[in-house]
Amino acid sequence: MGFSLTPKDNGFYELFSISAKHLIEGAAELTAILGAETQEEREIIAARMSDVETSADEATHELLRKVNSSFITPFDREDIHGLASALDDCVDHMEAAADLVALYRIDNLPKGVTKQVEILSRMAELTVEAMPKLRSMKDLSDYWIEINRLENSADKAYRRMLAKLFNAEGADAITVMKHKELIDELEAAADAFETVAHKVEGIAVKES
Repeated sequence: MGFSLTPKDNGFYELFSISAKHLIEGAAELTAILGAETQEEREIIAARMSDVETSADEATHELLRKVNSSFITPFDREDIHGLASALDDCVDHMEAAADLVALYRIDNLPKGVTKQVEILSRMAELTVEAMPKLRSMKDLSDYWIEINRLENSADKAYRRMLAKLFNAEGADAITVMKHKELIDELEAAADAFETVAHKVEGIAVKES
């Protein structure tokens, strides 16, 4: 039986998968808060989303602790740190968006927000599917190509929402500000997912 002279700690792959699963949970709560009919519902969902964000932070810290305590890692420590932080950023922005809906008492969401959240949900699914592939570094190109396509769609939706927001006649300035801050966070979440894909692409190229 052969053996490697440079054994690698495979526990990192499982931790990345655990970290990515929080993206699915976050996207689900974000979807739920869009459908909430009362302020009480929105506050309950925002609280659940905060719990998801806390769990995501803990998963990130666990990854970083493992980096610091491991003699050998599956790929560069800097890349592990960057990918872990990028995954956490996705949840942070989704949590911020959900929190704004509750804090600002936004009951009439701007058209287009549903499309933004649908894109984020798909990005989350693709990212979760990609994490186990880090073990072999194979069949990952479709992932980052599709994430890039989705991010472009999110950009277009964002620009159209901004234009509609600012061009609306007689719009209340405070409402415009609230809606803009919300869609800004959703756009930042899409950008964060693309950053994750770029990190994965960089790792795959370096390790190939």
